[in-house]
Amino acid sequence: MKLDTKGFNFNCPNKCDSLSKNVYASKKLEFKDHPGIWRYLEWLPVEKATGYAGKSVTFRSKKFGKELGLKNLYVSFTGYWPEMGCDVKTCTFKEFEAVVAVQHARESGVSRVIVASAGSTANAFAYMGSLEKFRVVLVVPLKVADQLAAPLVDQEFVTTIAVDGEYCDAISYAEMLHRSTGIAYDGGGRSPVRRDAAGTVMLAAAEKLGAIPNHYFQAISSGAGAIAAKEEVDRLADDGRFGKPGFKVHFSQNEPFVPVVKAWEAGSRQIEKGCVPNTLDALYAKVLSNGKPLYGISGGLFDALKSTSGETYGVTKRQAEDAAKAFEQLEGIDIHPAAAVAAASLVEAASRHKIGADETVMLNLTGGGLRRAGKELGMQKVPIKATVGMGTPVEDLKEVL
Repeated sequence: MKLDTKGFNFNCPNKCDSLSKNVYASKKLEFKDHPGIWRYLEWLPVEKATGYAGKSVTFRSKKFGKELGLKNLYVSFTGYWPEMGCDVKTCTFKEFEAVVAVQHARESGVSRVIVASAGSTANAFAYMGSLEKFRVVLVVPLKVADQLAAPLVDQEFVTTIAVDGEYCDAISYAEMLHRSTGIAYDGGGRSPVRRDAAGTVMLAAAEKLGAIPNHYFQAISSGAGAIAAKEEVDRLADDGRFGKPGFKVHFSQNEPFVPVVKAWEAGSRQIEKGCVPNTLDALYAKVLSNGKPLYGISGGLFDALKSTSGETYGVTKRQAEDAAKAFEQLEGIDIHPAAAVAAASLVEAASRHKIGADETVMLNLTGGGLRRAGKELGMQKVPIKATVGMGTPVEDLKEVL
């Protein structure tokens, strides 16, 4: 079924519960002579590349891999690490999603979008909106508002609203704003635009390896980036040049908020949704707090886990901190808390011998290099234009919007 995605309408019609996907004309990936993620323009839902040059970098991790007894560990790193050719200034793969979403909006005649975030996505859209002079309305939990920062923040193009609640409250308020104002809602993880942008990390890794990896590790919140990796593996399998996908996913969440882990371990397609009070206060990786993950929906996390005989992991703060410390000591770069959760799940999987020593492993470290970026680039705070509760009427935000 073909969808008209102008205006960011990515919901399946007729009330079907399924993720929409982009279908591209070419089943073989053509590598373009463009910088950054635009090298994979053939499999991105836009007509033209922009001047943005950010990309992830995939490298063979000899030191961290040796520590874990893995001979073929490849790290896909997104962040600020100039010596490695990684110049993602907001230090997160969400920057890829933001630049492609903005370009898709422009090509679709959309002039402004609403985005819900618990941190990284807001930073990325604040930066890209400022850089591309495109208007974004960011809706974030008040508890993370003081952590929002980007190398460039132009208040003419960035409006940030803080919701006194959890991340899922911010998502609900963003959806309500969209319905009440008609401003386009970017779709979050349901957006195949954002998923395909995130999927460039897998495409870059497959190009480096010349093959689809045997194992894939990533921490999940909505799960969009992890689903994107599986979608790209399916495309690469159809391409035929990257081998048969003996591919297994490993998804991790941060204790005590592990709804996907609990549902998968129970063998259930159903997941407990909704806002859990004080979730943000309890988490080391606050961005992993989405109370509406893409789990049971057709094409979502459950299907990715089932089709690959995948694994899930609940990671404690201590485990994540230990993994982050070990990675920085061995490889020389700091990683975000969410990336540390993914690294900790790999440590656990290796210790439990869930991976063969000679198998090819891809560890997706979705953010890093923040300390260095802060020193060398400088970061501007993302100002809050209004603070609201769930019952605050949209009429009160007319001047802000």
